[in-house]
Amino acid sequence: MIFDFGASSGRAVVAAFNGKTFSFDETHRFENRPVLATGTFYWDILRLFSELKIGLQKSVKRHGRIESIGLDTWGVDFGLIDKNGKLLANPIHYRDARRSALAPEVYKVLPEYELFQLAGNFTLSIMGLFHLFALKADEASEFQNAHRFLMMPDLFHYLLTGEVTNEYADATTSLLYNQTAKRWEPKILDALGFPRSLFSDVILPGTRIGEIQESVRSELEVPAIPVIAVATHDTASAVAGVPVADARRAWAFLSMGTWVVGGMETAKPVITEEVFRAGWGNEGNALGGTFLANNINGLWVIQQCREKWAKDSGKDIGWDEVVQAALKARPLQAFIDVDQACFAAPQPDMPRVIAEWCREKGQKAPEGLGQTARCVYESLALKFRYRLQQAAGFAGKRLELLHLVGGGTQNVPLCQWTADCTGLPAMAGPTETTAAGNLLMQLKGTGEIRTLEEGRELVRRSTQVREHLPEPQARAAWDEAYARYLQLLG
Repeated sequence: MIFDFGASSGRAVVAAFNGKTFSFDETHRFENRPVLATGTFYWDILRLFSELKIGLQKSVKRHGRIESIGLDTWGVDFGLIDKNGKLLANPIHYRDARRSALAPEVYKVLPEYELFQLAGNFTLSIMGLFHLFALKADEASEFQNAHRFLMMPDLFHYLLTGEVTNEYADATTSLLYNQTAKRWEPKILDALGFPRSLFSDVILPGTRIGEIQESVRSELEVPAIPVIAVATHDTASAVAGVPVADARRAWAFLSMGTWVVGGMETAKPVITEEVFRAGWGNEGNALGGTFLANNINGLWVIQQCREKWAKDSGKDIGWDEVVQAALKARPLQAFIDVDQACFAAPQPDMPRVIAEWCREKGQKAPEGLGQTARCVYESLALKFRYRLQQAAGFAGKRLELLHLVGGGTQNVPLCQWTADCTGLPAMAGPTETTAAGNLLMQLKGTGEIRTLEEGRELVRRSTQVREHLPEPQARAAWDEAYARYLQLLG
């Protein structure tokens, strides 16, 4: 059974596995709505745990015997429990203003590049380190009484089983864990005044944590189901679920959604000044290794455009309509840098923001739905090429294959334009990669499969994957467009 908690919604999924293929049945879906109270932005952890219990109860009633449970969540956030095992406060949301405000104070104690060298991950102020520092600076009662530090999936594991653990993949998103030395980094903890005793030994994905504790079993009338630690950061689960077609070829991935996470698996963390300056980071993977990752402001821009078009027209505008209009528009006319702050922020009129940015850069502004959608989609393809070339350079590899996964792969033209722009064969699908990766580590933990490679073959057999080959006749036009795009980036 799979629990997948995203930053805006969550779901329970039961996977049926017959030894050769698997299938999914979503048994429960719910909103994950944070709460602003007295100026602080909280996660509603107790309601989320209640939804987990509802999903568990529904799944057992519908499917009967459940072999194991694995859960993944968004990264970076955590909760604290006291010496009596009680949760001290609701976990605070990564967008809470207080943690960002104190980032400069952290860098006075521990310079940003030194922090990157020690932890290897993004030094963004959303990372768990900055919130823990804010709690300490504020002399918060939860920090003063803390006995154990639990990342969000660790906290759900604790509420389910009573066992205190820290799972590897999500620990790397705290910015407190040294991915090279494989330990909570004492230099970081000591410099910032965090007690080493807060942190438990880190367990790897595939480890059996325990069983559902008796209080939960009796409340829900469910059996003692084993709980397996998967790659509990949802991005790491998504990477685990990539149906790698040929592991001998150098491949990269793009997990396509509101955000696009792009990257490559690496033998060890790539910790250089070039990686740091380019805004890349290293994160833990399902096997205790690492992958290079970069966050791209993905389908958010076109989602914002669609909201404006729907509002102006007074009717719903489906994605098929948007894509078809883009296909009819003239190609490669104007581009944007999707990662500019103006495109990352919510905008009441995103098409106008796009048009103004294009004019400021000396381009003819797109007009209407089709031209604007084409501009956004092609700009994404160009950004993908830019970031993938960086990743290949950092990893010292020449890319031969691209895997596109996640909900964005339903946009067939975007997948084809990505293949054409990058010059790489692109394998698109599945959309359910995070759930697949979660399942694979449960199967590995229960002995149903032996290796991740075996699991990825299972994903290929069980899901639909499209192949997009770059069209040779399109190459020259995309190369010329990319040269213009680089000038826009400066």
